[in-house]
Amino acid sequence: MAKSSMLEREKKRNKVVRRCADKRSRLKATIKSPTTSYEEKQEAMLQLQKMPRNASPVRLRNRCSITGRPKGYYRKFGLGRNKLREAAMRGDIPGLVKASW
Repeated sequence: MAKSSMLEREKKRNKVVRRCADKRSRLKATIKSPTTSYEEKQEAMLQLQKMPRNASPVRLRNRCSITGRPKGYYRKFGLGRNKLREAAMRGDIPGLVKASW
């Protein structure tokens, strides 16, 4: 089990990313647009830099939904490798079976 402080920090980051996503995408579109003037691009870059660091989705970390484990995470299932194996052995995940040959 991951430290509860790390899980809370991750939840806080998720909330900030969702809250700032719209403004962030508008600023990035302004910067990338070939029709905007140089001054507008500079202003958009300054506003983007003034946003909180945790507003960037790059700072998010995928974690197991049960244990919070950051490594060995399977996106398709939203679980870490340990809990995925346990769920597969119990038959909780339809279509997932242990390989045997």
